[in-house]
Amino acid sequence: MELAKHWRLKGARYRLEGARDRRTNTITFPPPHFSGPDDELVILSGRGEIWSWSAVENGLDAWGGRYLVALVKLVEGPLVTAQLTDVDPDAVHIGQPVEMVTRKLRDLGEDGLLVYGYKFRPLLE
Repeated sequence: MELAKHWRLKGARYRLEGARDRRTNTITFPPPHFSGPDDELVILSGRGEIWSWSAVENGLDAWGGRYLVALVKLVEGPLVTAQLTDVDPDAVHIGQPVEMVTRKLRDLGEDGLLVYGYKFRPLLE
């Protein structure tokens, strides 16, 4: 069942797919499980800025160790919580421009499923 679940979620995880309400022009992420007649699929740019961030000192999974998590305000409006990658922890700051990248999240072991998803890194000029 894990394979089917990850297959269904691949759009939001790999392309940052959201939904736009045609009546209000409001964009949500992730898209709702049950779209209404006024919802349309949108591919978000993956660009935004750090609104808040925190360091997790002791990870619980096999990766363990310290990592950074941020609340990112996308240019389209939605707030996204995600791990920061490819960043110097001492250089992270509120308002820092970032972009979405796809990275390996975990390996589900015997069935061979590698789960990828979005993380954010400092914007490359």
